[in-house]
Amino acid sequence: MAWSGEANQTTDARDRELVKRARGGDADAFEDLVRAYQHRVVNYARAMVSNEADAEDVAQDAFVRAYRGLRTFRGDSSFKTWLYRIVTNAARTHLGKRRDRPEQTAGDAATSPEAFGHPATDEDVEASVIDRDRIDRALAALPVEMREAVVLRDVEGLDYREIAVALGVPIGTVESRIFRGRARLRDALLAPSIPASGEVS
Repeated sequence: MAWSGEANQTTDARDRELVKRARGGDADAFEDLVRAYQHRVVNYARAMVSNEADAEDVAQDAFVRAYRGLRTFRGDSSFKTWLYRIVTNAARTHLGKRRDRPEQTAGDAATSPEAFGHPATDEDVEASVIDRDRIDRALAALPVEMREAVVLRDVEGLDYREIAVALGVPIGTVESRIFRGRARLRDALLAPSIPASGEVS
């Protein structure tokens, strides 16, 4: 849609101006960037680490990394895509540190049901909560590489090129991960019960 492209261009122009000001020492400009992306960053981190508190830690780490790395941002991609790459790396670091710790329950995640086609209405709150828990568990059970690609596409709305840049892989790899990730997610959601995190091979 034309309006979507225009909106992206406006956002990119705003981000470039804020990055320029932040590089010049304008702390308020970086705060504006944080406010613009904080919700999306935390939402993505939450879907990746399946825990509210850990997601906040990952988001904070990512913004610190972004601030320190502003001078290395060349603008070859949009600031948004660059930031998602940083969040992805921060989440991977966190997951690596967490491997030896007891796994958190996937129910702590908060990926919205409507992001995967489940209507968020007040008609049946209990069913909505159940759906959300099943989606969270199914997502948490995906291999990390597939989870990243599926969440960036189906929850965060990035296009395939942006995801390729954010994950540092070819577009063909992104397409494959999304295709296989969606298939596993669909199978898990259709199964009688969702296995605990990490049990899907």
